[in-house]
Amino acid sequence: MASPVLPSSGVLSPLGLDSVRLAPGFWGDRVALNREVIIAHCQEWMERAGWIGNFRTLGEDPARRGARPRQGREFSDSEIYKLLEAMAWADHPALPELATTVARAQEEDGYLNTRWHDARYTDFEWGHELYCYGHLIQAGVARLRVHGEDELTEVVRRAADHICLRFMDTTETCGHPVVEMALVELYRVTGVERYLEMARRFVERRGAPALDDIPFGRAYFQDDLPVRKAEVFRGHAVRAMYLACGAVDVAVETGDAELLSAVEAQWERTVARRVHLTGGLGSHHSDEAFGEDFELPPDRAYSETCAGIGSFMLSQRLLLATGDVRYADLAERTLFNVLATAPALDGRSFFYANPLHVRVPATPVEGINQGAEGGLRSPWFTVSCCPNNIARTYASLAGYIATSDASGVQIHHHIPGEIRHDGFALRVETGYPWSGEVTVRVLEGGPARISLRVPSWASGAQISHGGATRPVSPGYAVAEGEWGAGDEIRLDLPMTPRWTLPDRRVDALRGCAAVERGPVVYCAESVGDVPELALVEARVSPPVEHLVDGVVELDVESARLSPETGDWPYTPAQETESPDLSDPEPLRLVPYHRWGNRGPATMRVWLPVPDRTA
Repeated sequence: MASPVLPSSGVLSPLGLDSVRLAPGFWGDRVALNREVIIAHCQEWMERAGWIGNFRTLGEDPARRGARPRQGREFSDSEIYKLLEAMAWADHPALPELATTVARAQEEDGYLNTRWHDARYTDFEWGHELYCYGHLIQAGVARLRVHGEDELTEVVRRAADHICLRFMDTTETCGHPVVEMALVELYRVTGVERYLEMARRFVERRGAPALDDIPFGRAYFQDDLPVRKAEVFRGHAVRAMYLACGAVDVAVETGDAELLSAVEAQWERTVARRVHLTGGLGSHHSDEAFGEDFELPPDRAYSETCAGIGSFMLSQRLLLATGDVRYADLAERTLFNVLATAPALDGRSFFYANPLHVRVPATPVEGINQGAEGGLRSPWFTVSCCPNNIARTYASLAGYIATSDASGVQIHHHIPGEIRHDGFALRVETGYPWSGEVTVRVLEGGPARISLRVPSWASGAQISHGGATRPVSPGYAVAEGEWGAGDEIRLDLPMTPRWTLPDRRVDALRGCAAVERGPVVYCAESVGDVPELALVEARVSPPVEHLVDGVVELDVESARLSPETGDWPYTPAQETESPDLSDPEPLRLVPYHRWGNRGPATMRVWLPVPDRTA
């Protein structure tokens, strides 16, 4: 089956790319854009930056190696591997040539790295050798599941065997996890037991400790505590998510209920205290890390795109293992408000960081962005993990949409397309997320239980089939029976815009509120003549909807604060003035995932309100 995650056991089984076909719509259009634009864009920039050329240099006569200086950061090999994975899922015609370029650089014993080939395994903290292998292996798994054996999969098998031979009986591991989940997935597709055992040992070595201490502390590497002893996700957010994915994979394949329970508990505490409204992860720019509990500043939210992708992958693994709908709820929040936000509408520039408040319009970057601030999308970055991560995730997105169990099919994400499983076929038709109406038509029938996810925000939802309509609560709306071709199920989700207040323990958000509609978080964006957002306060009153080019935008009532300033920015409480909302001005809100497409702008998700109880 062509699925990015394919466990041998669990409550639910994924339906892969061979079972789910996306139709045009919010996500189908983006997946098509990925195949037609984003993949080629990534390949073009990695050629321009010389990262692909590093492999050509190594593939030449060994006597000439080093004749040209290597380009890119020490982990740039991983970006080519992510691109290969995207190409594999998309069955892209450019894959064979790029795979050959990579294959020619591999050493006789399976070692493959353009940075460290002459100084192997001398820097486990920052060298990223095993990290790079992890992404290479994931590309090979994708190729095996979509296409079968070829030159790329041969390279991957040799590399994996090299890893096992070199590391099985040591205490070493990599500063950046990913090889763990990659090896488990390779075990799943090949049945080779040593790959699973190597992954298990890598997971268990964390927190021994296995790595040297650094100024950020060992928590940066998740090496401060053994995985099963930690209480919350901490440190570098991407590393934390990738390690958690690997731990879940190991737990599922080895039947380690204690390890799975530990990751579930870490997820629960993190979601309750350390996740931004968008589903984004990370509050520290210096170390790309989680903050402490309730440390969620909107303007300094790092919320790296790759961390969102890691969270999305973890949610899928926990959903399959447990069947718990809350994991699909977070996956959807992350999907619409991080993964959809990263690329520009034309697919040619990207956000690395995704803050929830931008105070000063960013300066456009024409070439390679040396930084990672989130004020404006850039065509490429010195560290361009995010564009390639988007490419591979979009290319495999169909594998995250639906699942099956012994009783039938579960649809977790409401996306137009067709779902086929064991002779049963459904067509999903919806304008989601702008419309809350989801229609499921039976194309090929039989007895089955069809479950449609009702998001946690969807109080008042209804399901209709067989001439009857009934209310359904958040969770799963279940329709069961003997289905015939032409039968329909209709799920109606309430799409009324809603105001959201932060937990009072989030210091940075006191006195603010945000607007959501369906799964989409909204923001105010100042472009051109829009009022300066620093001088706006909003009123918590029903937003007014506007359909603009097929997208729902919202107006909320607001008041302009006086631009006048005194000689001291503080006032005694009894002299504090509230803005006059007797004649409010409309403030236009746009979906957060669409901000920044009209040029440099300021932006804020959390809007100051004069009275939280209004």
